[in-house]
Amino acid sequence: MNSNVENLPPHVLRLVYKEVSALAADPPEGIKIYPSEEDITELHTAIEGPEGTPFAGGIFRMRLVLGKDFPAVPPKGYFLTKIFHPNVGHKGEICVNVLKRDWKAELGLKHVLLTIKCLLIHPNPESALNEEAGRLLLEDYAEYESRARLLTEIHAMGGTSGAPQDPNDGPQPKKHAGDPMKRAGPSAASVPAALGNGANGASTTTSNSNSNSSTNNVAGKKKADKKRALRRL
Repeated sequence: MNSNVENLPPHVLRLVYKEVSALAADPPEGIKIYPSEEDITELHTAIEGPEGTPFAGGIFRMRLVLGKDFPAVPPKGYFLTKIFHPNVGHKGEICVNVLKRDWKAELGLKHVLLTIKCLLIHPNPESALNEEAGRLLLEDYAEYESRARLLTEIHAMGGTSGAPQDPNDGPQPKKHAGDPMKRAGPSAASVPAALGNGANGASTTTSNSNSNSSTNNVAGKKKADKKRALRRL
Protein backbone atom coordinates (compact mmCIF):
# COMPACT_ATOMS: atom_id res chain seq x y z
CA MET A 1 0.00 0.00 0.00
CA ASN A 2 1.33 3.39 -1.04
CA SER A 3 2.35 5.98 1.53
CA ASN A 4 -0.01 8.85 2.21
CA VAL A 5 2.58 11.16 3.77
CA GLU A 6 2.43 13.53 0.80
CA ASN A 7 -1.36 13.52 0.80
CA LEU A 8 -1.89 14.51 4.44
CA PRO A 9 -1.81 18.17 5.50
CA PRO A 10 1.25 19.25 7.53
CA HIS A 11 -0.79 19.89 10.70
CA VAL A 12 -2.24 16.34 10.55
CA LEU A 13 1.23 14.88 10.07
CA ARG A 14 2.44 16.80 13.13
CA LEU A 15 -0.46 15.47 15.24
CA VAL A 16 0.15 11.91 14.03
CA TYR A 17 3.87 12.15 14.71
CA LYS A 18 3.22 13.50 18.20
CA GLU A 19 0.75 10.72 19.06
CA VAL A 20 2.90 7.93 17.60
CA SER A 21 5.95 9.20 19.51
CA ALA A 22 3.92 9.26 22.74
CA LEU A 23 2.64 5.72 22.10
CA ALA A 24 6.14 4.43 21.43
CA ALA A 25 7.44 6.01 24.63
CA ASP A 26 4.52 4.86 26.79
CA PRO A 27 2.57 2.11 25.00
CA PRO A 28 -0.67 0.60 26.34
CA GLU A 29 -0.26 -2.57 28.39
CA GLY A 30 0.34 -5.62 26.21
CA ILE A 31 0.97 -3.59 23.06
CA LYS A 32 4.27 -2.62 21.44
CA ILE A 33 4.64 0.13 18.88
CA TYR A 34 7.12 0.10 16.00
CA PRO A 35 6.94 3.49 14.26
CA SER A 36 8.52 3.93 10.86
CA GLU A 37 10.77 6.92 10.33
CA GLU A 38 10.15 6.74 6.59
CA ASP A 39 6.36 6.45 6.63
CA ILE A 40 4.43 7.78 9.62
CA THR A 41 1.12 6.82 7.96
CA GLU A 42 1.75 3.10 8.49
CA LEU A 43 2.07 2.00 12.10
CA HIS A 44 3.28 -1.50 12.95
CA THR A 45 2.35 -2.96 16.32
CA ALA A 46 2.51 -6.23 18.27
CA ILE A 47 -0.34 -7.27 20.56
CA GLU A 48 0.03 -9.87 23.29
CA GLY A 49 -2.75 -12.45 23.34
CA PRO A 50 -4.88 -11.75 26.44
CA GLU A 51 -4.90 -14.31 29.25
CA GLY A 52 -8.01 -16.46 29.48
CA THR A 53 -8.45 -16.54 25.69
CA PRO A 54 -7.31 -19.02 23.01
CA PHE A 55 -4.75 -16.37 21.99
CA ALA A 56 -2.90 -16.29 25.33
CA GLY A 57 0.85 -16.61 24.99
CA GLY A 58 0.86 -15.46 21.39
CA ILE A 59 2.27 -12.27 19.88
CA PHE A 60 0.15 -10.93 17.04
CA ARG A 61 1.69 -8.45 14.61
CA MET A 62 -0.64 -5.86 13.19
CA ARG A 63 -0.53 -2.65 11.20
CA LEU A 64 -2.66 0.44 10.98
CA VAL A 65 -2.75 2.36 7.70
CA LEU A 66 -3.79 6.00 7.70
CA GLY A 67 -5.54 7.06 4.49
CA LYS A 68 -5.29 10.42 2.77
CA ASP A 69 -8.53 11.58 4.48
CA PHE A 70 -7.39 10.71 8.02
CA PRO A 71 -8.61 11.70 10.63
CA ALA A 72 -11.95 12.36 8.98
CA VAL A 73 -11.88 8.72 7.86
CA PRO A 74 -10.76 5.93 10.23
CA PRO A 75 -7.52 4.04 9.65
CA LYS A 76 -7.57 0.51 8.24
CA GLY A 77 -6.34 -2.32 10.44
CA TYR A 78 -4.72 -5.59 9.36
CA PHE A 79 -3.40 -8.55 11.28
CA LEU A 80 -0.09 -9.69 9.82
CA THR A 81 -0.02 -12.79 12.03
CA LYS A 82 -2.51 -15.45 10.97
CA ILE A 83 -5.34 -15.75 13.48
CA PHE A 84 -8.62 -17.70 13.73
CA HIS A 85 -11.08 -15.02 14.81
CA PRO A 86 -14.60 -14.12 13.68
CA ASN A 87 -13.72 -10.47 13.08
CA VAL A 88 -10.49 -11.02 11.15
CA GLY A 89 -10.68 -11.90 7.47
CA HIS A 90 -8.49 -14.38 5.62
CA LYS A 91 -6.27 -11.55 4.40
CA GLY A 92 -5.91 -10.10 7.90
CA GLU A 93 -8.48 -7.30 7.53
CA ILE A 94 -10.17 -6.31 10.79
CA CYS A 95 -13.87 -5.64 11.24
CA VAL A 96 -14.61 -3.55 14.31
CA ASN A 97 -17.08 -0.72 14.75
CA VAL A 98 -14.47 1.79 15.83
CA LEU A 99 -12.89 1.44 12.40
CA LYS A 100 -16.27 2.00 10.76
CA ARG A 101 -19.43 3.74 11.87
CA ASP A 102 -18.29 4.45 15.47
CA TRP A 103 -15.18 6.32 14.38
CA LYS A 104 -14.61 9.88 15.55
CA ALA A 105 -11.60 11.97 14.66
CA GLU A 106 -10.85 12.76 18.30
CA LEU A 107 -10.62 9.09 19.33
CA GLY A 108 -6.99 8.73 18.29
CA LEU A 109 -4.77 5.73 17.53
CA LYS A 110 -4.45 4.56 21.14
CA HIS A 111 -8.19 4.03 21.35
CA VAL A 112 -8.08 1.99 18.13
CA LEU A 113 -5.32 -0.26 19.45
CA LEU A 114 -7.09 -0.87 22.76
CA THR A 115 -10.34 -1.68 20.96
CA ILE A 116 -8.61 -4.24 18.74
CA LYS A 117 -7.00 -5.86 21.79
CA CYS A 118 -10.43 -6.03 23.46
CA LEU A 119 -11.72 -7.71 20.31
CA LEU A 120 -9.47 -10.66 21.12
CA ILE A 121 -11.28 -10.99 24.46
CA HIS A 122 -14.82 -10.32 23.21
CA PRO A 123 -15.28 -11.40 19.57
CA ASN A 124 -18.41 -10.24 17.78
CA PRO A 125 -19.86 -13.09 15.69
CA GLU A 126 -22.65 -10.84 14.35
CA SER A 127 -20.19 -8.92 12.15
CA ALA A 128 -17.99 -11.86 11.22
CA LEU A 129 -15.52 -11.71 8.35
CA ASN A 130 -14.51 -15.31 9.07
CA GLU A 131 -17.91 -17.00 8.90
CA GLU A 132 -16.64 -20.39 10.05
CA ALA A 133 -15.08 -18.88 13.18
CA GLY A 134 -18.28 -16.95 13.86
CA ARG A 135 -20.43 -20.07 13.48
CA LEU A 136 -18.22 -22.16 15.76
CA LEU A 137 -18.15 -19.40 18.36
CA LEU A 138 -21.95 -19.54 18.56
CA GLU A 139 -22.54 -23.27 18.09
CA ASP A 140 -19.47 -25.10 19.37
CA TYR A 141 -17.19 -22.97 21.52
CA ALA A 142 -14.90 -25.89 22.39
CA GLU A 143 -14.14 -26.45 18.70
CA TYR A 144 -13.70 -22.71 18.13
CA GLU A 145 -11.30 -22.50 21.06
CA SER A 146 -9.36 -25.54 19.83
CA ARG A 147 -8.96 -24.12 16.30
CA ALA A 148 -8.02 -20.66 17.57
CA ARG A 149 -5.50 -22.14 20.00
CA LEU A 150 -3.94 -24.31 17.32
CA LEU A 151 -3.35 -21.37 14.98
CA THR A 152 -1.99 -19.32 17.88
CA GLU A 153 0.56 -22.03 18.67
CA ILE A 154 1.55 -22.40 15.02
CA HIS A 155 1.74 -18.76 13.94
CA ALA A 156 1.96 -16.54 17.03
CA MET A 157 4.29 -18.36 19.37
CA GLY A 158 7.35 -18.54 17.13
CA GLY A 159 8.07 -22.25 17.71
CA THR A 160 11.58 -22.86 19.19
CA SER A 161 13.45 -20.19 17.32
CA GLY A 162 13.73 -18.12 20.54
CA ALA A 163 14.68 -20.91 22.80
CA PRO A 164 18.21 -21.40 23.97
CA GLN A 165 19.92 -24.17 22.15
CA ASP A 166 20.56 -27.39 24.01
CA PRO A 167 24.30 -27.54 24.75
CA ASN A 168 24.25 -31.15 23.54
CA ASP A 169 22.96 -30.09 20.11
CA GLY A 170 25.36 -29.59 17.22
CA PRO A 171 28.99 -30.70 16.82
CA GLN A 172 30.85 -31.33 20.04
CA PRO A 173 34.59 -30.86 20.72
CA LYS A 174 36.66 -33.99 21.07
CA LYS A 175 36.87 -35.18 24.64
CA HIS A 176 40.64 -34.80 24.77
CA ALA A 177 40.69 -31.37 23.19
CA GLY A 178 41.25 -29.66 26.53
CA ASP A 179 43.75 -32.23 27.88
CA PRO A 180 47.30 -31.06 27.07
CA MET A 181 48.76 -34.50 27.73
CA LYS A 182 46.31 -36.17 25.33
CA ARG A 183 46.40 -33.28 22.81
CA ALA A 184 50.18 -33.63 22.56
CA GLY A 185 49.80 -37.24 21.39
CA PRO A 186 50.78 -40.64 22.75
CA SER A 187 54.45 -39.77 22.97
CA ALA A 188 53.80 -37.15 25.64
CA ALA A 189 51.31 -39.34 27.43
CA SER A 190 53.82 -42.16 27.54
CA VAL A 191 56.63 -40.03 29.02
CA PRO A 192 55.90 -40.99 32.64
CA ALA A 193 55.75 -44.65 31.65
CA ALA A 194 58.96 -44.29 29.70
CA LEU A 195 60.62 -42.65 32.67
CA GLY A 196 59.32 -45.40 34.88
CA ASN A 197 60.60 -48.03 32.52
CA GLY A 198 63.97 -46.31 32.45
CA ALA A 199 64.19 -46.38 36.22
CA ASN A 200 63.18 -50.01 36.30
CA GLY A 201 65.72 -50.77 33.59
CA ALA A 202 68.48 -49.09 35.57
CA SER A 203 67.45 -50.99 38.68
CA THR A 204 67.41 -54.25 36.74
CA THR A 205 70.88 -53.55 35.29
CA THR A 206 72.30 -52.74 38.72
CA SER A 207 70.76 -55.89 40.15
CA ASN A 208 72.25 -57.97 37.35
CA SER A 209 75.69 -56.36 37.86
CA ASN A 210 75.58 -57.09 41.60
CA SER A 211 74.57 -60.66 40.88
CA ASN A 212 77.41 -61.11 38.40
CA SER A 213 79.91 -59.65 40.88
CA SER A 214 78.79 -62.08 43.60
CA THR A 215 79.12 -65.01 41.20
CA ASN A 216 82.61 -63.91 40.17
CA ASN A 217 83.67 -63.53 43.81
CA VAL A 218 82.49 -67.04 44.66
CA ALA A 219 84.27 -68.49 41.65
CA GLY A 220 87.45 -66.63 42.55
CA LYS A 221 87.31 -67.86 46.13
CA LYS A 222 86.85 -71.45 45.00
CA LYS A 223 89.84 -71.10 42.65
CA ALA A 224 92.05 -69.73 45.46
CA ASP A 225 91.01 -72.54 47.80
CA LYS A 226 91.87 -75.07 45.11
CA LYS A 227 95.35 -73.59 44.69
CA ARG A 228 95.99 -73.70 48.43
CA ALA A 229 94.93 -77.36 48.51
CA LEU A 230 97.33 -78.20 45.67
CA ARG A 231 100.22 -76.57 47.54
CA ARG A 232 99.62 -78.79 50.57
CA LEU A 233 100.10 -81.84 48.34
